[in-house]
Amino acid sequence: MPGKIVGFEITRIQFPRARVIGDSQVRSDYHYKGLLELFTDSGQVGLGFFEHLFTPLPAQAELKRVFAAEVFPGLEGNNPFSLVNRVGRLRGGNQRPRTFGQAVEQALWDLQGKELGLPLYKLLGGKDNRVKAYASGLDYHMTDDEFGAFFEEKARQGFEGFKIKVGHPELDWDIQRLLLVKKVVGDKAVLMADANEAWSPKEAIRRLHAYHQAGIDLYWIEDPCLRDDFDGLKQIMLEVPLVHVNSGEYLDLRGKRKLLQARAVDILNIHGHIGDSLKAGWLAAEYGIPVSLGNTPHEIGVHLAAALPEVAGFEYSFLDYDQLIEQPVVFKDGYAYAPDRPGHGLVISEEARKKYTLAADISV
Repeated sequence: MPGKIVGFEITRIQFPRARVIGDSQVRSDYHYKGLLELFTDSGQVGLGFFEHLFTPLPAQAELKRVFAAEVFPGLEGNNPFSLVNRVGRLRGGNQRPRTFGQAVEQALWDLQGKELGLPLYKLLGGKDNRVKAYASGLDYHMTDDEFGAFFEEKARQGFEGFKIKVGHPELDWDIQRLLLVKKVVGDKAVLMADANEAWSPKEAIRRLHAYHQAGIDLYWIEDPCLRDDFDGLKQIMLEVPLVHVNSGEYLDLRGKRKLLQARAVDILNIHGHIGDSLKAGWLAAEYGIPVSLGNTPHEIGVHLAAALPEVAGFEYSFLDYDQLIEQPVVFKDGYAYAPDRPGHGLVISEEARKKYTLAADISV
């Protein structure tokens, strides 16, 4: 019999990033992370991650208080098998952002894999743990020198696909960046760009034509206009047929379904909860649409990528948090390798926990 959940621990982590990350809309210079561990009476530990991008998390004692009052009563005494696929419907005041939602799900899938002795990608239906990855810099705030050096190094490491941030108010800035990355990674590389909803559909069309006229051929443009402007996304697809439209990252499962129904996407970004992302992948397969995965905490999404067919890309942004994990996800020659250890295979480094735990707020 699988073990029952009997306890939890929450650790609040905070430390400065090695480099500023961001896009045309935002920037972030600190890691504000939380670690959730669920314990079973069979001795297993399930790990999940949550974070704030721009502001510190509440104090550790407050995180524990809220979790104990609002979340743990629904977990205690249950086994992960009875929880991970449970269907729920948010209603009324319960329909609000939840700090711990993805972390709980990640910990439950981790426990289920450990109880069965299966890596998560196999539990999700995958056979091969190797997935093609592309290099992403979250690079909008880099100088040109930093930008060029970053992507040149990734090309030397064996990556063949590269995604950069666009959406600057000046078109020439975008073009200069795209020409620079093309120069340092070579003409045979696959180039992608992410606008983070910076444009109207008409401006997106204008810019994509300008890129092409400048000698830049993109494989995809990601989130060129507002996430729920399905008519606008479809207009871009029709008027710039040489570039794939990638969208869906900012939508929940219901929104992704509507996006597919509108035939307003060429590649569906299934980023989100593990269960919802898996369902989105199934839906995309029904429409004959390939999927991609954006950044996921500590690259846990590699298991999803390995479990689904027709994955057009798995994003790796070289964030400096591998030090928190004893054995991070391995990247080699442009591929990501899902851990073959039971569960998702990620275990917190106790040395890093001691070094970066921050129980209460400080000024930063």
